[in-house]
Amino acid sequence: MCGIVGIYNHSEAATLTYLCLYALQHRGQEGVGIATFDGNRSHVKKGDGLVSEVFTSRDQLQQLAGRIAVGHVRYSTYGGSNLANVQPLIFKYKDTHIAIVHNGNLINLKPIKQELEEQGTLFQTSSDTEFIIHLFAHAKGDSFDEKMRQALSRLEGAFSLIALFDDKMVIARDRHGYRPLCIGRIKDGFVFASETCALDLIGAIYERDIQPGEMLVLENDAMREYTFASPTPHHCIFEYVYFSRPDSRIFGEYVDKTRRKLGKNLALEKPVPNADIIISVPDSSNTTALGFSQRSTARFEIGLIRNHYIGRTFIHPNQAMRDFSAKIKFNPIGGVLKDRSVVVVDDSIVRGTTLQQLVRMIREAGAREVHIRIGSPPVKFPCFFGMDFPSTEELIANHRNITELQEFLQVDSLAYISVEGLLNSMPLPASHFCTACFTGDYCEKINR
Repeated sequence: MCGIVGIYNHSEAATLTYLCLYALQHRGQEGVGIATFDGNRSHVKKGDGLVSEVFTSRDQLQQLAGRIAVGHVRYSTYGGSNLANVQPLIFKYKDTHIAIVHNGNLINLKPIKQELEEQGTLFQTSSDTEFIIHLFAHAKGDSFDEKMRQALSRLEGAFSLIALFDDKMVIARDRHGYRPLCIGRIKDGFVFASETCALDLIGAIYERDIQPGEMLVLENDAMREYTFASPTPHHCIFEYVYFSRPDSRIFGEYVDKTRRKLGKNLALEKPVPNADIIISVPDSSNTTALGFSQRSTARFEIGLIRNHYIGRTFIHPNQAMRDFSAKIKFNPIGGVLKDRSVVVVDDSIVRGTTLQQLVRMIREAGAREVHIRIGSPPVKFPCFFGMDFPSTEELIANHRNITELQEFLQVDSLAYISVEGLLNSMPLPASHFCTACFTGDYCEKINR
């Protein structure tokens, strides 16, 4: 879960990075940072919080001099949510200034950590991103490019990354392509970003995605292209289900188009006869609910209003006031819901507590019936590749069947789309997606 940006060869590199990070704020709200290189030295500004909370003046961006920059918005998964782990991570190797940003989780850290520590490596952070730089420093290649290729070939798991080595920029994506990463052009420069919505904001033209197993090196306005690992695509299907913005194009297709098809397939698989209205849990399931309504006799309505001014840092007052965690984010529209049979379309159920509170609020607003339809199969297994799914014990679908979940949520019916229905909604063959959180079928051995 994180968002990364790289700007190469632009006079306003820091400002463009700042704007792109705004577009990617949904990918991480715990920390943000930007690093630049001006030809002689590197500059960095980072901190805990949102983009708007860390970058509060134009002067801060002007101090980030240089025509190349990298940026990151953080949602902590591996490592802790402390300032030392906020990216870009900064290193100095011999006389080279290094700044690196990374989206994804590495899964073969134990043997690598033991090897590096035996070689005398001292770790500055608890972030898995730091391993990449240490592997580069210990690689035996004859050139910079070969050393970087060797380092990347040692990694397993998910990594979309951008790194500055003085005036060089390196861009790479793991051989499975778990996380999205694209290339855009703006004037004579390049833009690299987790999602195309960042390109749209600054007027950059989308060119293509970084391919799984691909590494690019930009230096002196030239680009060198390499393959460091045989590509075996296993894109994270949850990027389409929930995480990416609907106006982004990832894995070759627009998220909005895919979610609409997902909603249509959900309606065909799990219809609700005689329902009056269909509502979404805003904002992530909006387009899935629209797709559902297009294959249903019930019409789509806006039944929940979301407060967009609350982030993940909301303080829960105490256990007795736990319902405020949902009420502060959503409010039902009584005039829409009263005396109606309501289908609530949501993208997923993880712990189930928020949905339980939403159902209670919808019933209190006067709904006659409440039916839940979920645009993904039951989440039963944790993710080791960058999605913030909790342990198996915390995943409610892992220890409750449909009947028990229906009773827990206090709804008239509950149904999920099947794994087959989900895969049939995707723009690529089923083999190109990772569905481990639903099936437990991990395509790599986990060794963290």
